[in-house]
Amino acid sequence: MVASANKEQLLDAYRRMLRIRLAELRLGRLFADGEVPGFIHLSIGQEAVAAAMGMVLRPDDTVASTHRGHGHALAKGIDIEDFFLELMAREEGICKGRGGSMHVANLSIGMLGANAIVGASIPIALGSALAHQVGKKDRVAVAFFGDGAMAEGVLHESLNLAALWRLPLLFLCENNGWAEFSPTHKQFVAPLDKLSAAFSIPHEKIDGNDVLQVADAARAAVASIRAGAGPRVLECITHRWRGHYEGDPQKYRPSEEIEGLGEHDPVARFEAVLDKEGVAKAQREQAFEEVQAQVERAVERARQGRQPVWQDARNDVYTTTEAN
Repeated sequence: MVASANKEQLLDAYRRMLRIRLAELRLGRLFADGEVPGFIHLSIGQEAVAAAMGMVLRPDDTVASTHRGHGHALAKGIDIEDFFLELMAREEGICKGRGGSMHVANLSIGMLGANAIVGASIPIALGSALAHQVGKKDRVAVAFFGDGAMAEGVLHESLNLAALWRLPLLFLCENNGWAEFSPTHKQFVAPLDKLSAAFSIPHEKIDGNDVLQVADAARAAVASIRAGAGPRVLECITHRWRGHYEGDPQKYRPSEEIEGLGEHDPVARFEAVLDKEGVAKAQREQAFEEVQAQVERAVERARQGRQPVWQDARNDVYTTTEAN
């Protein structure tokens, strides 16, 4: 992609990764200060995958995300102010503050939602792909999942149905080597390429910390799916910088692995690409300042938002039936 991308396109990819990185760093601080309720699971270190998919997908394509889904939501086009309003539990949030970190959704832009259950995004995306097919829509659905979901039966069932019905579905695995608190190889015996082959679905493994490589692979996969070739599996090898959840002490993780995470930084790696392609450092710094300002404006907007009203807590949860 580097050969064909102009400097503005490269800067666009950089801004997309920065938006995710800076938003999540800010979220981490807000959570520590008690301004974000519930648990949050940060995707710091995995920004390249989400940013690349945001570059490839159309607004009418659909994605179903995971508990580590902030990057997917922002990359799919959720407004950053709406994002912070939702995560900081304000009435003006996308879901009136009720979805929060693990259930960010906006159906109007194809963001079907994040999900707190491991692997639960997969059948949701499968259903969306079926709807695209039945409705004869020229659309693609994407199921984001982590490698921990390989041990979930719902993945195997969805691979089977997607292959049987040749659904327009991209199975996108962000493989960071960890299934919550355990190495993935201790939970599931087979690698993803062999699992994909069992269902006759093409599989490709790529460097998930290289945003241009992910974009190129995703673009080819999506084009094939959109042309009617059936589902594909894209496995992006990446690294989770933080714990399973924010505040996780990570005592189960080797210290040398944590100390070496900076070597895999997708943002820093892409800055080297920008240098090589002649994008001035001043342009990078300007992009950083602009994104940082956007994040800070979004935080202040959320702080000024309305607190939820307890009396409205049951709205849209229960309904009453009037007697005829």
